[in-house]
Amino acid sequence: MQLVEPRPSRPIPIRITPLIDVVFILLVFFMLTSRLLPVDYLELANNTDGRSTTKGEPLPLLIVSQQGDVKWQELTLPIGQLLAELRRAGISEVNLTTTPETQLSQFTAALGELSQNGIQTHWKRATEESP
Repeated sequence: MQLVEPRPSRPIPIRITPLIDVVFILLVFFMLTSRLLPVDYLELANNTDGRSTTKGEPLPLLIVSQQGDVKWQELTLPIGQLLAELRRAGISEVNLTTTPETQLSQFTAALGELSQNGIQTHWKRATEESP
């Protein structure tokens, strides 16, 4: 007595149509349930929990303009010249913010240049009261 039927000699074909249907349904499901962020925004971690609360000299504030120049104190310079000025002044840590008209690409370019040149940069959100 045979409990299992013997396998057929020819291979059983795999039907692709149901597989394509399932993949399409999964694609639609994940597209509808995913959270889409605008590409104009950059999420930055601004966690300051581990910092001490002691008062000290405030960090220099750099403001990125719409043209990509950076304002520091009374100077408005391209990022390359500003890096030399910051080195001469012995500054290794700064706060970086933007004007309301500044594009994200200008901000990220300035942030990248400062970070590549060993200047620790903290992002400061611009508000209506303090641009």
